[in-house]
Amino acid sequence: MEREKKQPIRVLHVLGGLSLGGAESRIMELYRYINREKVQFDFLVHQEKPGERIPEFYDDEVGRLGGKVYTLPKFKLYNYVEYRKAVRDFFRQHSAYRVVQGHMTSTASIYLPEARRAGVKLMVAHARSAGVDQGMKGKLTRLLRLPLLQRADYCFACSREAGESVFGSSWRASPKAVVLPNAVDGERFAYQEHDRERIRRELELEDCVVVGHVGRFHYAKNHEYLLEVFKCLNRKLTSQGQRAVLLLLGEGSGMEKAREQARQLGISEDVFFLGNKREVWQYYQAMDFFVFPSRFEGLPGTVVEAQAAGLRCIVSDRVTPEVGISELVHFESIDLPPQIWAEYIIGQLSYPRKPGTERLKAAGFEVKEQALRMEEFYLTGKI
Repeated sequence: MEREKKQPIRVLHVLGGLSLGGAESRIMELYRYINREKVQFDFLVHQEKPGERIPEFYDDEVGRLGGKVYTLPKFKLYNYVEYRKAVRDFFRQHSAYRVVQGHMTSTASIYLPEARRAGVKLMVAHARSAGVDQGMKGKLTRLLRLPLLQRADYCFACSREAGESVFGSSWRASPKAVVLPNAVDGERFAYQEHDRERIRRELELEDCVVVGHVGRFHYAKNHEYLLEVFKCLNRKLTSQGQRAVLLLLGEGSGMEKAREQARQLGISEDVFFLGNKREVWQYYQAMDFFVFPSRFEGLPGTVVEAQAAGLRCIVSDRVTPEVGISELVHFESIDLPPQIWAEYIIGQLSYPRKPGTERLKAAGFEVKEQALRMEEFYLTGKI
């Protein structure tokens, strides 16, 4: 008699959505390489009308890999009772998870206790950002996060700064604290000359100086400063008879505002708003420099990806230094005039491009190795 195949354990990841964002991309990288005969992922996401799933960027891939997507209503404070009831009802019906991993830490102090009450054994809160939005929303987020260090079994963070920002200053001394770098597939992002030539040819940028940025259009990413830097860069290179181009990959609520700013600065013809790209790694190849002036971050995987592609990067000094895994990264203050950033880029344009795969492995950012570590954690509950 044939032995019945053992079913994989299931891990539930709680997120805001499944769009092409930093946290989502890192989880999907892990999902592709983890042994899915042993560990399967499902996703609990938030949307306005939870009963009517609006497919997002990663929905199809999740389905192909064997995962399921469930929904909750968006949390808006005034619907606290409704939200908690929805969470409680969900876990009453889906209590067979080995692990619940909450990447949406603003409401994790609500849904993790409900999961435990339903019988889920292992609770993980995962910090992926070292800041909050402005105003009342940010204050509320900080308040809601206060109990997490007590309510979670493990408190993961992509960097030390992210851990202390989300879980508090005592997090680092806690036995629950784990720094888990935002790992990427180094081989996929490694520099390839033929991809560089093809993308630059398709975009008609063969003779241009191409600077780039990958990130959603959101306050944290500081596109306003980025466009000012590019204006200075563009003006200087134009005076030298060169054309400069800015590639912007990503989408978000601030996209139209950025378009308008580019028009007002007179640079709109040289700024390419490319939106979300499934094969984003190819666009790193086309760039000559990567510019990342964020106001706050956890640990930006895009800067790691850029280094894998052999790109020089200028990065805000408000971003954790842990992301600088090679000599390719230069940190600079966003309090300085944009001209300073532009002058640094121009002075560093000549350098040899080569794959950064070995740098990633040495620094612990290689996703294949992290997949083995996380598989063991999900199976045993120990890390």
